[in-house]
Amino acid sequence: MEHRDPAPQAAAAAGRPLDRRAELSEFLRSRRARLKPEDVGLPDFGRHRRVPGLRREELAQVAGVSVAYYTRLEQGNGRNVSAEVLDSIARALRLSDAEHAHLTHLAKPKSHKKKPAARQQQIRVALRQLLDTMDGVPAYVVGRRSEILAWNRMAAAVFGDWAELPAGERNWARLVFLRPDYRELFIDWEQKAIDIVCALRMDAGCHPDDPKLSALVGELSVKSEEFRRLWATHDVKEKSHGVKRLHHPLVGDLSLNFESFRLPDDSEQSLITYHAEPGSPTADSLRLLASWGTDAARAVPSAQSPTRPGAVGGH
Repeated sequence: MEHRDPAPQAAAAAGRPLDRRAELSEFLRSRRARLKPEDVGLPDFGRHRRVPGLRREELAQVAGVSVAYYTRLEQGNGRNVSAEVLDSIARALRLSDAEHAHLTHLAKPKSHKKKPAARQQQIRVALRQLLDTMDGVPAYVVGRRSEILAWNRMAAAVFGDWAELPAGERNWARLVFLRPDYRELFIDWEQKAIDIVCALRMDAGCHPDDPKLSALVGELSVKSEEFRRLWATHDVKEKSHGVKRLHHPLVGDLSLNFESFRLPDDSEQSLITYHAEPGSPTADSLRLLASWGTDAARAVPSAQSPTRPGAVGGH
């Protein structure tokens, strides 16, 4: 099969709504391709397969639906599909909870009350005040499209002074894929990049008509080969906790535990906090960054840009 460079198509489509039918089709194809007959309890007779993964008829058999029905769904026609059928297909494809939710959003989109998809995201005053009271704990709020909406002084000390950036650049996807300094900041840059793309995919499933999201995907597809590669996998997942390892330009290596809390009054926003193991070298480094405060920016070697990670400022 011939693979064409997706960059020109992405540039042409930037800003247009994502094609939900195409997204559904590609997602189902990609999930089917990762399975083998033995993965779902079917015999493998060793016949040559023109494409990787299960055949449509094999997947339909495991899911308990007709081949014609499943084929229509994989071609992007999710009209009138029942929740029970989607559950069966999700089980047959061995989907995770996040993937199952993504499939449901693509096949049976909810009719949202008319809120503009590209509306400006607002942060409650009390939430900003909470961030400011979290001394010694790097914390920020991230919203739709991986946009960084608010942060505290310690987050600026660890990740960089986002206040120095134009509002449109305060976006994790743009920072990670388009700025070399963030590639240096994350020791496991590839995993950070994967996490961002997976979150954007989830967002696209919920809001395929969001022109700002489409524009972001188009821009990154044109400017970053790595983004194009990861976007093409159609992977989706949610991470509520874990460990991030950073190489900070002032204090060296950091190992930070993170927790993600989805806000109960706005499920499109999450509060992300980071903390170090008590008594660890990272805990000492965080105290050092906190003691420097706004003077930390002056401690960055002069060769570095003031907007590199490690520069400190308020929000």
